[in-house]
Amino acid sequence: MAIFKLEPAFKDYIWGGTRLRDEYGKKCGFDKVAESWELSCHKDGPSVVAEGEDKGLTLREYIEKHGREVLGTDCEAFEDFPILIKLIDAKDNLSVQVHPDNDYAQRVEGEYGKTEMWYVVDCDEGAELLYGFKHEISKEEFAERIADNTLLDVTNNVPVHKGDVFFIKAGTLHAIGKGILIAEIQQNSNTTYRIYDYGRVGKDGKPRELHVEKAKDVTKLAPAEKYPETPVENFGGYNRKLMASCDYFTTYVLNVKGKAQLTADGKSFNSLLILDGEVTVGDVKAVKGDSVFVTAGTGDYTVEGKAQLVLTTV
Repeated sequence: MAIFKLEPAFKDYIWGGTRLRDEYGKKCGFDKVAESWELSCHKDGPSVVAEGEDKGLTLREYIEKHGREVLGTDCEAFEDFPILIKLIDAKDNLSVQVHPDNDYAQRVEGEYGKTEMWYVVDCDEGAELLYGFKHEISKEEFAERIADNTLLDVTNNVPVHKGDVFFIKAGTLHAIGKGILIAEIQQNSNTTYRIYDYGRVGKDGKPRELHVEKAKDVTKLAPAEKYPETPVENFGGYNRKLMASCDYFTTYVLNVKGKAQLTADGKSFNSLLILDGEVTVGDVKAVKGDSVFVTAGTGDYTVEGKAQLVLTTV
């Protein structure tokens, strides 16, 4: 039973900005800090225990040392650590892309598929993102529009505002637009199939790789399936809103103004990502940008202070 902060892994993708370093206190030497992987056991970017006797261990090493019971019984359904949580700073548009479901990803890529959700932490005025199609199209039309560069004529562009939530099931065509900062909760996967990338080149000066044939295999050629709107629940000292719940994760946004009494029972760990403000989680002080891990079986604990945070369980 433990509560501790995690240090993230960083990605310097070409579309990234500097807000994660400048505003969220991320200690990173990259010129661009596109993503911070706040809760991760993925080989491409593990998070690391930031304090205590296990300081310096990757989260996977921590789990191996203390046993899978720190994850909770709900994680027993998964062969590997089930989720990955990121902060994403899109200074420029991300590629138009899609992620496969579990069956396809495990067969073709050897890892989980990727269902995810986005919480818009902040955005520029007029920012938009791409979310599915305007209407259903055929496989033939999809192939033709990719070939003749008219795919964006039938995609669904959505204006975004701070606090918006988007649930993105595997197979949903999507793209984060420029000027958006997002908290992303997703399956533990790094498989992305790019379909369109605005003709950009990578650091090597060559056009970035596209994955058109795989994308044709997995893309749902229809409007995105939206997650139902949920009410805000008010408690003494805080309020809570369910953002999404699926087979892989359940995620809330919490606004704490005083004290929140939370519980990490034996079913699941708790992940707390601090989006704004400052709180004490048990005995751990956490500020904007911090990621706190609460092991399963910790029981009741308090979050005290004033902050907005994302709470995720499995």
